[in-house]
Amino acid sequence: MLPWFDYCVQKKYTTTFKTKILTSVFNKSTEALNSLINVLHQLPEAKSYTNPCEALSNATIGQHTRHIIELYQCLITGYQAGKVNYDERKRNTLYEIDIPASVEVIREIQQRLEQPDKHLNIFCGNDDNSVSIESNYYREVLYNLEHCIHHQALIKVALLSLKDIEIADGFGVAPSTLQYRQQCAQ
Repeated sequence: MLPWFDYCVQKKYTTTFKTKILTSVFNKSTEALNSLINVLHQLPEAKSYTNPCEALSNATIGQHTRHIIELYQCLITGYQAGKVNYDERKRNTLYEIDIPASVEVIREIQQRLEQPDKHLNIFCGNDDNSVSIESNYYREVLYNLEHCIHHQALIKVALLSLKDIEIADGFGVAPSTLQYRQQCAQ
């Protein structure tokens, strides 16, 4: 009887529960990237994007944006071959200084992000001593979402010194934290 129970639980997980979770991960990723685009469009001038922020060890909003972009790019680029190495980012400085170029590539990421799940090898390091671990595409989309939110929180620190910027309550805050805050408010 137990094997039948396991089969039923596994079938339910793969058809209903998993679909809801995955739809949520792709939707949350799209929302997080949209909120970043919204903030970038509000910057009063280009230098707001490129000025070093002392509270961020002199990093810029542009540098954090580039970093978000390039991790997503590594995942999407490595998807076909099943090999992802986040250490092999291009470090394209265009995304650090050019808001329209950054927004354009974020839109491209959003268009290409939703893919079927598959096994991935994640590599750390870019030499003969690199380490590989097993993962899957959906897990890495979730990682990129959490990474994006983390860097949004850092970008928010830089935004606080600017005037006339509307920052959404959820910008740079994990969905679970927002849910917890909502429960506490009730």
